[in-house]
Amino acid sequence: MHIGPYGTVPYLLIGTEIPKKESLALHILEAPGTTTLRPSGETSEADLDLTLDQENRVADVVRHAEQERTIVPGFQVLPESFAWFSIVLARTEAATLIAFTGGGKPTAQYLTKEQGRRHFQHDVHANTDRLRDAEHRIHGIDFVGTDHIYRLNGTRVEAFSGLEKSLYTHLHHGRVNEYRREVHERRDQWPGRSTAERWSAVSIRADGTVLAIRLQEE
Repeated sequence: MHIGPYGTVPYLLIGTEIPKKESLALHILEAPGTTTLRPSGETSEADLDLTLDQENRVADVVRHAEQERTIVPGFQVLPESFAWFSIVLARTEAATLIAFTGGGKPTAQYLTKEQGRRHFQHDVHANTDRLRDAEHRIHGIDFVGTDHIYRLNGTRVEAFSGLEKSLYTHLHHGRVNEYRREVHERRDQWPGRSTAERWSAVSIRADGTVLAIRLQEE
């Protein structure tokens, strides 16, 4: 995968080494670059609410070195496709978030055929009327999602996977721009506590998702 013209992608690689006799060592390799997903001089944002078009692209990367042009295997996104690629990334993220709350039709709207849209066009859960019908208030925040009941070493466990209610509503109705605007405004407001009332373990992420687990009484 290559973003922009060949050799312009910035990256930082860090390798950790634990020698037998010496202290911990870090090996760092940095390559400066100029490529960003917004072309220079362009101020408008891509409209992430637009339905994603399927594009068939040649799996080649063009490499220029010493006046010589060669083609190597790979996938290259050039500047004229940056807006399209931004939509790909944002809507794929939206599909992931909605799938976390229960999958089904709300997820399918964000995927192309090649991304597996047909697998989400119907609620295939064994108990389809229970998908995305669970609401829990955790740390004073309302979340919408799905409850999962299973046994762990014979113990009955309940897990809840969901998304903050207003953020879920945005994505359910295809409003990716509104979701991203609101979640950005709230990025420093999420509680970091790992437990909550009536829940043994809680994880709330900056994207508004929550995973909460507790033992269920028989």
